[in-house]
Amino acid sequence: MESAVFGGGCFWCLEAVFSRLKGVTGVTPGYAGGTVEKPTYEQVCSGRTGHAEVVRIEYDESVITFRDLLAVFFRAHDPTTANRQGADIGSQYRSIILTADQSKENEARAYIEKLETAGEFQDPIVTEIQKLNVFYPAETYHHDYYRRHSDQPYCRAVIAPKLAKLFKDK
Repeated sequence: MESAVFGGGCFWCLEAVFSRLKGVTGVTPGYAGGTVEKPTYEQVCSGRTGHAEVVRIEYDESVITFRDLLAVFFRAHDPTTANRQGADIGSQYRSIILTADQSKENEARAYIEKLETAGEFQDPIVTEIQKLNVFYPAETYHHDYYRRHSDQPYCRAVIAPKLAKLFKDK
């Protein structure tokens, strides 16, 4: 089993997206990239811990590759906006890839370069790439949030349309 850690706005959105992919065996919302040990949701939301809301994706590389995950990640959020995704504003919502090894970092950098060269986005990609030092799972009530709360206004207004757009051909 392999794992990847991505942040691209609210972790509820990314969890809903990646949990639908064949070969993904688990998606855990959490926090990474900051300086406070074992931060809480409230601390991260303050924007003062340096953490981003992220998801840790466990996957079977014989079914889905890191490159496949990168492709979905860059379609699932706007990598050209610094410290925001839609109405979610703050450094905790930044676009970030946290890698555990140099080969994944190289692959992520090459993928971004490919997107930039191809002109996939009108504005420059601002996605950060950092070494993953530690991943802190979010509080249990954040896990599997969309599945458990799909009727909640944020889920209906933000997550459901994103899923419909991403998986319309599936």
